[in-house]
Amino acid sequence: MSDLNEFSKTAPKLETVDAESIPSVVEPRSGSSKLKFGENTSRKKNIPKGLWTKCRKCAELIFDKDLDDNLKTCPTCGFHFPISARLRLASLIDEKSFKELDAGMTSVDILEFTGVDSYSSKLEKYKDKTGEADAVITGVCKMQHHKVAIGIMDFSFLGGSMGSVVGEKLTRMIELGTKNKIPVVIISTSGGARMYEGMFSLMQMAKTCGALAYHSEANLPYISVLTHPTTAGVMASYASVGDLILAEPGAMIGFAGPRVIKDTTQAELPPGFQTAEFLMDRGMIDAIVPRNKMRHSIINYLDYMSANVSKPKAKRAVKKKTS
Repeated sequence: MSDLNEFSKTAPKLETVDAESIPSVVEPRSGSSKLKFGENTSRKKNIPKGLWTKCRKCAELIFDKDLDDNLKTCPTCGFHFPISARLRLASLIDEKSFKELDAGMTSVDILEFTGVDSYSSKLEKYKDKTGEADAVITGVCKMQHHKVAIGIMDFSFLGGSMGSVVGEKLTRMIELGTKNKIPVVIISTSGGARMYEGMFSLMQMAKTCGALAYHSEANLPYISVLTHPTTAGVMASYASVGDLILAEPGAMIGFAGPRVIKDTTQAELPPGFQTAEFLMDRGMIDAIVPRNKMRHSIINYLDYMSANVSKPKAKRAVKKKTS
């Protein structure tokens, strides 16, 4: 009993508090708004969209205007962002010199392909999204003193896949270049042949290469430029048969993807596998050229490659004999 008395003397006394004096956890304090559940209370300021872009390689924040002025290339590490075919075209050719070929040619759902979405609905979707009729732009242009037949692929249209229209437009462009005895330049970016068109898309590999073979027999230059990514049927056909093969830095180039190759071979892939740098070290690519130097480089290469191109002989005037 004495122990209990001693404990009561040393234990702290508890004060009774009136329940009405306890502030409510539901009602906010005077002068403040009610905090809703899940509301973000951090002081992080929201950065407006359309002003800055984070580099995928070095994580540097780049002002969008500076990125556009540098042709979508990171000024810090040189990473090449995706670029539209029209913007790439404008960076390569002389201003107002481009005459487009077969601009209205569009794909047809000849196999009536069905799935989650029909092929026809996908075509309409990407036409609205990109403003292009298909995944390639072809035409004739000037690059300083060179007249060039040029084709530029656009990855944003169904992954730059090669269907009947892509193959036909490129073939017509190559044949026009052969007929007019001018060089051909093709800038490739593609995921390969278009699955929605089955064997019709695979036939474009032979058709485009056949046209390039005639172009080569005429002793005319063909420059192939590989950008990220260039794979599958496109890489296995016209993209890999250039007289000169250029590539942008860091571009992924190959037939199948690294994951597929690794799973098939059950082997560890070497560092940098299927990059432009990896392939250049092994002799598959002739030069790696940054995007902002591509126009200047192509013109210099054409100067050298066109030196031995035979020009058509001028017709001599025939004098009529007078009696």
